[in-house]
Amino acid sequence: MGRAGEVGLLTLLLLLGVSRSVHAAAAGGAPRSFPIVYVSEAYPEPGIMPSLLETHPADEGLAGAREGIGEINTTGKFLGWNFKLYVETLPAGADMAAQARRLFSRGPLVIVADLHADDLLKLADAPAAKGSLIIDMRTTDDSLRQQDCRSGIFHVLPNQAMRADALAQFLVEKRWTRWFLLQGPTPQDAVYAADVRRSATRYGARIVADRSYDYNPGSRRSDTGYQQIQTQMPLATQIGSDYDVLFVADETDLFGDYLPYNTFAARPVVGTQGLVAAAWTPAFQSYSALQMQHRFELFAHRAMTERDYGGWLAVSIVGEAVMRGRQRSPAGMRAYLRSDRFLVAGFKGQGLTFRSWDQQLRQPVLIAQPLMVISLSPQSGFLHPGNTTDTLGFDQPETQCRFAP
Repeated sequence: MGRAGEVGLLTLLLLLGVSRSVHAAAAGGAPRSFPIVYVSEAYPEPGIMPSLLETHPADEGLAGAREGIGEINTTGKFLGWNFKLYVETLPAGADMAAQARRLFSRGPLVIVADLHADDLLKLADAPAAKGSLIIDMRTTDDSLRQQDCRSGIFHVLPNQAMRADALAQFLVEKRWTRWFLLQGPTPQDAVYAADVRRSATRYGARIVADRSYDYNPGSRRSDTGYQQIQTQMPLATQIGSDYDVLFVADETDLFGDYLPYNTFAARPVVGTQGLVAAAWTPAFQSYSALQMQHRFELFAHRAMTERDYGGWLAVSIVGEAVMRGRQRSPAGMRAYLRSDRFLVAGFKGQGLTFRSWDQQLRQPVLIAQPLMVISLSPQSGFLHPGNTTDTLGFDQPETQCRFAP
């Protein structure tokens, strides 16, 4: 079922020996082993990136999960637990039903899923997966928290609606309430744009212009390419009415990064590019996040991305359920994660919990530009009868999630 992935075999045996010795001295017994299976797929890398400074590390996501394993084992060795991470990288276009039969051949598992939405659903819907716990560390799709929700999947990263609401609250707090919405051509862009419209209605902002844009990049890394950008962007953003911010919906990074300083009017760019709403950014330093950033850099020799944070947090959730919640089975862990007893630290100034109605992790959302975090949502003054983080995204009265019996 894959490899342990944390250290070489000899080092692993040595570590297990040290762990056994520590626990034997403290409690008179050998540590119990708990497996966590990290499942990813070898997806094709994206094409040309907007900047040479933007890269996708080969171990993105996995490095966060590995750092998480190291941290929960630091606590686990004193409580009699040794967590092991087994890495399963499926081939691109894998038959998920066949892979599920193989993965779950010995019964239910605890899965950390680094998968796209369609593959995540195929894995969860496989009959062999029944009774397993799947922690989704990657997706932001609204549909997985709404009409396509599954009782076995718990979602770590904020979804698109939460991100739109987080930005909307910040903009309304700033009294920047006139928005120009520029939407890209993909289905993901359409979903995010719908969330922006929903946020405008929800918080009293006004969309003064709503325009679709299908950008043809041409040769972006030549003089003619830059000239094309300077020609297209002002034309695409020229409108008759005034506005406070340009709200861009470009989930696939087709054109959004080119908008700042290329718009017709001198206005801030927010949304999927420019000023963004994020679960994590290397610029975040508050609530002991600086120490977390430093530990990860020592481990991975690079900055921690949002996907790394998703992997780290998913593994930390498992550790909490096992060590503090005293849960041993995937079924017991699922019930515990839904309960009021569950709480996990995420370096965001408060304990994080799951919403019972869609199994989305409640959390503050960072409002950030590349080099600095500007704010944290929910903003002060946006109230909720239960938990203020439920002002972000789909609250219980508006959920479309209906878990199957």
